[in-house]
Amino acid sequence: MGNLPKLPLAYNKDEAPCLLHRIARTIERYRMFKPGQKVGVAVSGGADSVCLLHTLVELAPRWDLQLSVLHLNHQLRGEESREDAAFVRELARNLGLAFMLREADVGASPDNLEQAARLARLTFFRDVVAAGEVTRVAVGHTRSDQAETVLYRFLRGSGTAGLSAIRPVTDEGIVRPLIEIDRGEVMQFLRGRAIPWREDSSNANPAFARNRIRHRLLPQLAREWNPAIRQTLAHTADWALAEEAYWKAEMDRLAAEHFTAEHCKAHHSKEVCGALLVRADTLTDLPLAVARRLVRRALEVVKADLLGIDFRHVAEVLELAAGPAGTGRVQVPELEIRRSFEWLRVSRRNGTPAAMAGYRWAATVPGTLQVPGTDFTICLELIEKAETFEAPESVYNNSELGCLDWRRLSGCLELRNWKAGDQYQPLGSTGEAKIKTLFQRARIPVWERAHWPVLTDGDCIIWARHFGPAAEFVAGPGSGPVLQIREVAL
Repeated sequence: MGNLPKLPLAYNKDEAPCLLHRIARTIERYRMFKPGQKVGVAVSGGADSVCLLHTLVELAPRWDLQLSVLHLNHQLRGEESREDAAFVRELARNLGLAFMLREADVGASPDNLEQAARLARLTFFRDVVAAGEVTRVAVGHTRSDQAETVLYRFLRGSGTAGLSAIRPVTDEGIVRPLIEIDRGEVMQFLRGRAIPWREDSSNANPAFARNRIRHRLLPQLAREWNPAIRQTLAHTADWALAEEAYWKAEMDRLAAEHFTAEHCKAHHSKEVCGALLVRADTLTDLPLAVARRLVRRALEVVKADLLGIDFRHVAEVLELAAGPAGTGRVQVPELEIRRSFEWLRVSRRNGTPAAMAGYRWAATVPGTLQVPGTDFTICLELIEKAETFEAPESVYNNSELGCLDWRRLSGCLELRNWKAGDQYQPLGSTGEAKIKTLFQRARIPVWERAHWPVLTDGDCIIWARHFGPAAEFVAGPGSGPVLQIREVAL
């Protein structure tokens, strides 16, 4: 990358180069920037973000970065918030940088304030990246923030993934150049150069858990247990981050091998699925550490995040997988996990399409009908010559094809979903059987049954998906016109 740019004489010759070189090493270590990138610097007006902006202005020539300033007004502190925005606007103007402002009524959100503010910031950052206004967003989290986050998550019961805490670089293009710098060094940098910043009065409010950790718990731990507690916690995050990088690649491989996904779509930088299937014995056969991570990955794929998911939820899913084959259900935040035979299905609680509640349509011949909530259609075709259709044995062995003697039918056909109590005698059966019994014999998972199609002639079921035509109506070698029923994948 070449040598660092020469620093202005205004900087302390002993401290500033050291701080700038360390920040540059962090940027290089995590490959935060590529030459020529447009970087939005998130500046709240507080000490950390102001320090970030000034140091990146000095380091920008090294990567030929095009800087701009981003500010989100959370509208939580009235006039104080407006003064923060004015301060940051003037700071950007003095540095000759473009300024982008967004306002968000965070107080109106149903989430807690910290979570709502975080989501508003992320939405802002995603939007400016998606619009092509910047390719990276730099935020001012320090090693002190990292230590506080690690301790906070440990107290909440996070595993290794949670302890990796604040990531230096995210998939969404957010980077943290100050992540290896302590807050004390930030203050020394600003005070030594008489650089002003704004104080956020909410940072002293003990109602926020992070403030209690910062101002009470961490100082107590430093006094009574470990003077280097912040550095120790930051090292824990660094260790956990390396562990997670390894496990991510391994989980990518295992997920591709063992997950069957339904209705996938893009969600920001991730692919989110409407539902996901995994075999119960896959989870029980894997080592516990791997099974836990695979469950977490499944929940994350469907939910799009792991907010609210804790150790207890993962344990409940594994307990469901380890139980006897049959049915069962576990609910975790926003998700439902159902067991049927050897399969687990992870889906959103509100993810059941309304069409699955029931359908009933007149079946026109010839005609094609798409079955709600599935990826296939039922095609009905009339064949005039009997010799053009398959023999009954072939029909019975082909779950995607059925042939009925048209002359035995009234012609008033309907396609509907099966209902409790439905029964008929499929070809090859010794007598009538309830479709529910046929489901169990064929090990059809419970979540596939609600929209299961049957074809009726009046009150008689003459065909059911997978189980084939009714023996009474099946076409034989001497049949005249034949009604051919085919299942066609979309």
